[in-house]
Amino acid sequence: MSNFDSTNGEGAVKKMDLKLQRQVETVQGNGVWRPQSSRKEVAPTQVALLLCDMWDKHWCQSATRRCDAIAHRLAQVVHQLRQAGVTILHAPSDCMEFYKEHPARQRMLQVPHVEPPAAKEIADPPLPIDDSDGGCDDQPQCHDYHAWTHQHPAISIHNEDGISDNGAEVYSLLQRRAIKTLLIAGVHTNMCVLHRTFAIKQMTRWGVDCVLIRDMTDTMYNPRMAPFVSHEEGTTRVISHIERYWCPTTSSQDLLAPAQPAVREIRREV
Repeated sequence: MSNFDSTNGEGAVKKMDLKLQRQVETVQGNGVWRPQSSRKEVAPTQVALLLCDMWDKHWCQSATRRCDAIAHRLAQVVHQLRQAGVTILHAPSDCMEFYKEHPARQRMLQVPHVEPPAAKEIADPPLPIDDSDGGCDDQPQCHDYHAWTHQHPAISIHNEDGISDNGAEVYSLLQRRAIKTLLIAGVHTNMCVLHRTFAIKQMTRWGVDCVLIRDMTDTMYNPRMAPFVSHEEGTTRVISHIERYWCPTTSSQDLLAPAQPAVREIRREV
C-alpha cells in the first residue's frame, strides 16, 4: 500500500500517511533511549519540502561526492512530492543573487510578511560529535573556501516552487499557505540543517512541525575527531540526537510510492 491515499481524479493526492520515528527514554531521565514509531496523516497541500544547502559544490571534496549522490536520489523525492501537491522550497544559502530573476525567487519576495511568534525555549544539548575542525574527513583536509554558486543541477526548480535562504520568508510562506508540516532534507545535519534561520531549530522554536528525511542528509564529521567513529556512524548519532531533542524523522523510501524504485537508506537504525 502506498503512503499516498486516493486522488481526487485530477492527480492531486488527498492525504499522505507519514511514518515518523523519534527517540524516547525508556524511563524519563534514565538516559536509555529507544526508537519509537508513529504515523501522521496530512494533506499534501499542508506540507512543504525544504532542501537545505544542496549546493552544486562544497569546499570539502568528500562532502561534494556525498552531496552529489544525495542530490540524484533526492531529485526523485522532489518530483513525486511536487506531483502530489507538496510545496517545494529550495534553500541554497548564499546563492540568492544567482536566482534573483527566477520566478520561484520572485514568488518568495512577494509573500506578505507574517511576524513569527516569540521563540519557544527548548533544551539544546551538545551534539554527540566533535565537528570543531570543520568536519572534513579527507586526508589532508581540504581548504575552506566559498565553493558553491547555485543548487545542485540534478534537482529541478519549477516556477511554482519557492527559493529562499531567509527564515522569515519561509515562515511567512508556511503561514500564508496554512502549511502544518515542514519536511527537511539536505546538508549538513550537524550544521546548516539544524542552525540555519529556515531550518530545524528556528522553525521548531517558532512552532512549525519539522520532519527530517534521515537518509537524505549527511554530516560534516571527521572520524579522527571524538567520538572516533565512522563517518556513517557519526551521521547516525546526529540524527538520533535530532530525534531525541528536536523533531521526528522519516525516510525517502517511506515517502515514495511503491511504483517508484526503492531508495536505500544510508543510515543504520539505532
